[in-house]
Amino acid sequence: MGALERVIIAINLFSFFITGYDKNRAKKGLWRVPEKDLFILSTLFGALGVLLGMRAFHHKTKKWVFKLGIPVLLMLNLLCYYYIKILWKV
Repeated sequence: MGALERVIIAINLFSFFITGYDKNRAKKGLWRVPEKDLFILSTLFGALGVLLGMRAFHHKTKKWVFKLGIPVLLMLNLLCYYYIKILWKV
């Protein structure tokens, strides 16, 4: 496993826990993680972590922008990953 894969795993773990953290804050009526931050994490190779967090914590599952946007970003993450691996040979 190379450095790129380790970074992607770390980003996805962080994204997963941030999604759970936001759900916990929502239950308590406290300050929330902005939705744009979840989308930024998803764009930066963290879409799988956010998607798994959505499922595990039942968070943001009724919002169509998350139900559609996060899987689309996951596909873009995969395309970018393969582009980097194949064309840049990282």
